[in-house]
Amino acid sequence: MNDNRNRGNRNGRRNNGNNNNRSQKRSNKRRRKNSAKAAQDFWGDPSKLPAEESKVGVTTDPVSIPESLGKPPLTGQETNAQHYFEAVYTRAVIMAGALAADSDLVEDPDE
Repeated sequence: MNDNRNRGNRNGRRNNGNNNNRSQKRSNKRRRKNSAKAAQDFWGDPSKLPAEESKVGVTTDPVSIPESLGKPPLTGQETNAQHYFEAVYTRAVIMAGALAADSDLVEDPDE
């Protein structure tokens, strides 16, 4: 058999060496434009959104809600899992608090 014959691409068309890049670029541009309009339509009217909260509070007990659910259902590993979950929750609160403080979004504890 001749291995040098033209084979069809994934659309079933033969590749004759001429890449039609211009029409591909137009098609991509049209696709991006349509998806941007669809995203704008999806989110609706921004004037109907509620007012933004100006300041946020940082909790002093980041594990209170997960602890209220009880021990993790990991047979034989409950204590280890709880320790690591607490470490992750605490680290997440620290990082979120640092980002909020850097943006001057943390409320004063006296307020």
